[in-house]
Amino acid sequence: QVQLVESGGGLVQPGGSLRLSCAASGSIFGIRTMGWYRQAPGKERELVARITNDGSTNYADSVKGRFTISRDNAKNTVYLRMNSLKPEDTAVYYCRAALQFSRYWGQGTQVTVSS
Repeated sequence: QVQLVESGGGLVQPGGSLRLSCAASGSIFGIRTMGWYRQAPGKERELVARITNDGSTNYADSVKGRFTISRDNAKNTVYLRMNSLKPEDTAVYYCRAALQFSRYWGQGTQVTVSS
């Protein structure tokens, strides 16, 4: 079992920045990839960014150049730095841990971009 706890969401004006954190605990030795997903009202959950154990990253086209995913292995934490936020970035953001045969999700954190 892996437990994931997200934090760092909130209300921000367009053009602003936020940093999300996802702290992992439990059977973390089996984690291969950590990712951030988001789900806006009325839309399907979508991949935002993910990072593998060797540090490889990939991003959704909509966030390239604005968002950065990183990890601190000593703290078992993954971060999502979000810059130049837009109203269309408004969503619940979820952290996901991918192991060989299982996936675990955090509870989500709300990000609202509005003036």
